[in-house]
Amino acid sequence: MQKFISVPVRTSHRCCEVAWFDDLCGGDTEFLGVLDESRRSNFAHCSSIATLADSLGFGNILLPTSYMVGQEGIPFAAAMSGITQQMNLLLAVRTGEIHPPMLARHIATLDHLLEGRLTINIINSDLPGLKEVPQIRYRRCAEVIEILKQAWTNDEILHNGEIYPNFQMTADPVKPFQQNGGPLLYFGGTSAGSRELCAKYCDVFLMWPETEESIFATMQDMSKRAAMENRLIDFGLRIHIIVRETEKEARDYARHIMSRFDANTLNLKNRAQDAQSEGVKRQDVLRSEKADADDFVEPNLWMGIGRARSGCGGALVGTPDQIITKLNRYLDMGIRSFILSGYPLKEEAKKVAEHILPKLDLVQLNVIQNRKTSYAPVTPLTTAPLR
Repeated sequence: MQKFISVPVRTSHRCCEVAWFDDLCGGDTEFLGVLDESRRSNFAHCSSIATLADSLGFGNILLPTSYMVGQEGIPFAAAMSGITQQMNLLLAVRTGEIHPPMLARHIATLDHLLEGRLTINIINSDLPGLKEVPQIRYRRCAEVIEILKQAWTNDEILHNGEIYPNFQMTADPVKPFQQNGGPLLYFGGTSAGSRELCAKYCDVFLMWPETEESIFATMQDMSKRAAMENRLIDFGLRIHIIVRETEKEARDYARHIMSRFDANTLNLKNRAQDAQSEGVKRQDVLRSEKADADDFVEPNLWMGIGRARSGCGGALVGTPDQIITKLNRYLDMGIRSFILSGYPLKEEAKKVAEHILPKLDLVQLNVIQNRKTSYAPVTPLTTAPLR
C-alpha cells in the first residue's frame, strides 16, 4: 500500500475524535432502501441513539438536518442537553434558514445548556423549496459565518454584506459558553467554492469515502488553501462501519443489509437534499468506474451503500484488525475526526464500541485544536495509540 506523508495537523500522534450518527432525518433500518416502521425518526428513537452513544464512549454525535419527516436539530439538541453527559453534539445548521443574529443566539443558548459540549456542522445547500445559483449560496454562507464569529467574539456585530447589509448591533445577547471563539465549525463540500469557504472560516473539513489517493489529494489541496489564509484546519471522515469477527461475516452482513434493495422501486436515496450534490456524484462515479463485482473499490472499502442512500455512500467492512489498520492509515494522512455509523444504528454502535473504540486514542476535537489547556481523553479512557 502507498505510504502517505501526512498533511499539516495539530497533533503528531494518532489521536482522534470518534463520533456516531443520529437518525434525525430518518433512514435507520436493517435493510437499505426499506423504511423501517420499528425505527421511526421520532424523539424516543433518536434520543435513545444519542444516550446509547454517550454511554458507549463516543466523543461526539452528528445531528443532521434535512427537510423531511423526522426531528429538527436545534430543539432536539436542546432536549438532549439535559440527557447526555459527556459527548459533544455536532449540530448541522443550514445557513440562511434563521436570521444570523438569532442563529448566533440559538447556538449560544445551546452552548450554555451543554456547558460547551457543542460543535456545529455548517451546511451550504439550497434552502428547502429553492434551487439557487451556487455563488449565492457561497456568499450567504460566508456572511452568516462572519456574523456568527463576530457575535461570539466581539462586543458588536458590524457587518455590511451583499446578503445581509447594514448590521450594527450589540453582541451581548449572543455570547456562548465557549469563550475561546465559540463552537468549532465543521464543514463538508467538494466544489471549489465550498473548499474556499472551509479554508477561510471553518475548523474541520469533512469528507465522504473515496479511495485513499483521492482523499489524500483533497487533504493536500485543502491544506494549501488554508495556508493561503494563514490558517491550519483539521480533517474528518464520515463513513459507515461493518465490523465482525471474521471478514466473511462482515461481507455477509454487507450483503444482508442490501438484500431487499430494489433500484427499480422505492429508492430513498433521492429524498434528501444532497442527493444530487457533487460529493454524491463523485462517489457514484467511483463506484461505477473502480468497484469490483461486490462494490469494493479498495481493500475493505465498500461503496454499495451509495446505491441506496445519499450522503455518505461507503463503509469499512472487515475484522477489528482490518478496520483499525485502515483507520490508522487515515490517521497517518492527518485525519483527526471520524463520524461513524452502521445499520441499524444502535446495534452497530455497540459493535463499534466493543471492537474499535478500545483500540484508538480518543480525545474530543476541541481539545486537539488546543482550545483547552491540556489533552483530556474522552471517558472512558481507552488504550494508547497504536504505532
